[in-house]
Formats: sequence, structure tokens, C-alpha cells
Amino acid sequence: MPLQNRVTPYGEIAALAGRGLLIGNRGILCDGRRRIVRRWQSRRWIACVLSYKGIRRPIMDPHSWTELFFLDEATALAAGHRPCAECRRADYRLFRSLWERLYGSPAGADAIDRVLHAQRLAGKVKRTHRTAVRELPDGAFVRLDSGAWLVRGGDVLLWSDRGYVARRPRPLSGDAEVLTPPAIVGVLRAGYRPLLHPTAG
Repeated sequence: MPLQNRVTPYGEIAALAGRGLLIGNRGILCDGRRRIVRRWQSRRWIACVLSYKGIRRPIMDPHSWTELFFLDEATALAAGHRPCAECRRADYRLFRSLWERLYGSPAGADAIDRVLHAQRLAGKVKRTHRTAVRELPDGAFVRLDSGAWLVRGGDVLLWSDRGYVARRPRPLSGDAEVLTPPAIVGVLRAGYRPLLHPTAG
């Protein structure tokens, strides 16, 4: 049985078998039996590289931050995570510079995290918003037909924990429920290009 440590574009922490490209952090989320007992502990939700300076960690140690895994960076962004300022310094600096261009400066990690925490949650559930699908940038996620679909050029790609499993043309009219927080949608529109799973093509 897989551990409950895979994150979906809805921000949910699920027991799924697929392996991801990034690891994330929301604080200490599990108990001594490696069961998730809270969805977050702090508003610092980050996405990190899988390997950094040779550090090795026991998975889901109840005395340290809980390792969460993402299919790719677009999934992490949809869930409300941002690039880590330590292990992904170049990505974080680009993300921050685009954020400051759009939303004003200075914008340190604390300021960014405050905005994102308000935009990713409505109480204890995921906060979403609606936008015309044709206006969304590459890397954003929308809910269509009860699935999470990645916007990629003229297409949308259906998410699964093992990769993108279907492709269809992007709708040219109408709006949809957007899973990616609006501030991150702005950063994507401004030119941030997230790391995508190879099945995104």
C-alpha cells in the first residue's frame, strides 16, 4: 500500500503509487504511524528538488517535516506550492522577480506565502476561481469533466499520478474552474515555465 504522501492538483494528499519529479513541504503532517493527521502546519508550502547536497531522510518521520511528492512542478503550483528558495534558488529568484513585476516589491518569501495561503484555501477546502480557458497560460490546471487538466499550448492534458494520460483540444469558448491560484496564474502568464512530466510532451 503506498504511503499517503502524493499531492494532486487539487492540493489533496493521497496514497498513490506514481513517482514524481519534485518533493514538497508544508510542515509536520503525520503521526508516529506515518498517517497524515493534518493537511498543513504552516503557510510555507514549497516545492523542492528530490536530491540536494546528498541529504538522506527517513520518509514521514513524525519529528520532522513531512515529505510530499508531486508529479511535476505544474502540479505543485496548482496545489499552491512555490519554488524553494534554498534548493531551487534560480527558479525561486525568477518566480519572485516576476511576482514583484506583477504585484509590487519587495516581495520576500513571507509576503508571497501570505498571498498564496489566502488564495489556495477556503477554510479547510481548496479555493478555486473561474476564467476563460482560452486565456489561461501554459502550466495552469483546470477542472473539466471532473478531471484535472493541464493547459499546454492548444491542448489540455489529463493528470494522473503516473503522468498525463489523455489529450484533447483546449476549449475555445467558455470558462472553467481553475485549480492554480490566481497569483500563480499571473506568474505563469508573465513567463514562468514550470518543470513538466515527460508525458506532457
